[in-house]
Amino acid sequence: MKADAMNPITEDDIANYLANTPDFFVRHAELLASVQLTSPHGNRAVSLQERQAEMLREKIKALEHRVMDMVRHGNENVIIADRLHRWARKLFEVQSGRALPATIATEIRSQFMVPQVAIKVWDVDSRYGAEVFAGGVSDDAKSFASSLTQPYCGVNSGFEAVNWLEDTAMAMSVALLPLREGPVNSTGPAFGMLVLASPDPQRFQSGMGTDFLERIAELASAALTRLRSK
Repeated sequence: MKADAMNPITEDDIANYLANTPDFFVRHAELLASVQLTSPHGNRAVSLQERQAEMLREKIKALEHRVMDMVRHGNENVIIADRLHRWARKLFEVQSGRALPATIATEIRSQFMVPQVAIKVWDVDSRYGAEVFAGGVSDDAKSFASSLTQPYCGVNSGFEAVNWLEDTAMAMSVALLPLREGPVNSTGPAFGMLVLASPDPQRFQSGMGTDFLERIAELASAALTRLRSK
């Protein structure tokens, strides 16, 4: 590595030389012992070995935090899965078709601590045509439900379905779950929709994971198929 007045050696030149000459410090081991660095925890000078040890401790601490986050999220998922299991079990216990939609909504409020839940089902058998859950849905709302290939989560943007709730003013964030035969992310027509709402603007936010909401929609859809017109 040579330099002259016109082309002085730069820090990048030195770094590249050391990176491409791994045996340099083998031949000049005494230099490592003399290197002094500034500690990030103060202005005192520390040796290269001590600085490397500090960096290693920082990496270990960061890894510990990641492991703790993974354990916490794992525990949260286990709790949610257990609630989902209890909710699904309640659906199997319902004998009356007329009571099923209300049970779905009530148990979501209870098991998942959702402040407000509403449900509407259309194209039902004539036996259920006069039920509250089967009426009050416009063609636009039905088309909107069919257009959803995954649950919508976010702010209330004036959705008709929010009017199905008891207190629309407290629906600061909502989750809209289409109900259809088969997977919730299919393109088949919806025959109903679940509305979950919270006064917490962050409870159902855009970009959140919807895996458990999709499972709720699919299980509710499967349970409600017995109400459909043949």
